[in-house]
Amino acid sequence: MARIAGIDIPREKKVPFSLCYIHGIGLTTANQICDKAKVDKNLRVKDLSNDQVTSVRDAITALELKVEGEQRTLVSMNIKRKRDIGCYQGLRHRRGLPVNGQRTKTNSRTRKGKRRTIGLGKKV
Repeated sequence: MARIAGIDIPREKKVPFSLCYIHGIGLTTANQICDKAKVDKNLRVKDLSNDQVTSVRDAITALELKVEGEQRTLVSMNIKRKRDIGCYQGLRHRRGLPVNGQRTKTNSRTRKGKRRTIGLGKKV
């Protein structure tokens, strides 16, 4: 089992797709890491040698990537800063609504939660 940046990456997947399980690494960055570490992108994680796993770890540090806890802290601090200064995006975060200008009349159930019907109570 390969453990990189504190995460056990999936063994059955190819290396770039496995690296995407680390918070802060997408597919493009994972391909850059493979190039820098000189690891074949078609290899499965289970087929990597210990030297190759070490070279992948070194490539992540050489690219100076913020991954896992450091990246999560950075994102949460950015959200907190926006909430504190009261900008539009901060207000949307505070209210639990979509931030990037998406439609909210019919969609955005993930952010808004379960529908609550108002005004259709029982007549007395």
